[in-house]
Amino acid sequence: MAGNWKMYKTPAETKAFFDAFLPLVAESKHCDIAICPPFVNIPAAVEAARGSRVGIGAQNLYWKNEGAFTGEISGPMILSAGAEWVIIGHSERRQFFGETDATVLERTKAALAAGLKPIVCVGERLEEREAGQTDAVLTAQFQGGIAALSAGDFGRIVIAYEPVWAIGTGKVATPEMAADAHRTLRALVIANYGAEAGAAARILYGGSVKPDNVKGLMAQPEIDGALVGGASLKASDFASIVNF
Repeated sequence: MAGNWKMYKTPAETKAFFDAFLPLVAESKHCDIAICPPFVNIPAAVEAARGSRVGIGAQNLYWKNEGAFTGEISGPMILSAGAEWVIIGHSERRQFFGETDATVLERTKAALAAGLKPIVCVGERLEEREAGQTDAVLTAQFQGGIAALSAGDFGRIVIAYEPVWAIGTGKVATPEMAADAHRTLRALVIANYGAEAGAAARILYGGSVKPDNVKGLMAQPEIDGALVGGASLKASDFASIVNF
């Protein structure tokens, strides 16, 4: 269960969140929990989560370790700040900041080389779903952004399916729609990496996940967890999702 805070909260607000959140998930041993705050909040989050089972992640990284790349952050920098996870290829990065399948692959390789655990995002836009192109889009994103990884490297990533039309809109893919997309992705894993990798792969659903819909989503065998946006900003809401 991963929380993506996007561009919200200050370091002080980060500490306040963890003060409220950690007691609510102290006994939650059924899943991995990760929270990905803005870069400037990573040290505060790491300190606040110390001694708990909650891992901290970043929301992006650049594929070079250092250099004249103003405004960018590298994998070793993220790791040195105490984070262990990183979100790659989120639809907002694709939509607003020119992310492509090729750069998703570069970032994923860089994250793995740094020792981080990538959450690699894929998903279709509304017009693509309405045109019946969901499977084709997911296949292209998988083949262009993931399939070049070695089997060993693939085993270290998590995939997040996030239909773009359901992110921050209040619209949610029905559990059945989400499960269909997850089946497509798992079939791609099996075709590229084999049945064992397909069974082991963790595929999260992201797209307006809330306390009142998480049970229906998680009841689908194909769905292995959630990448949560807005609902991860409130401690009680995210704890309810974690403890579905």
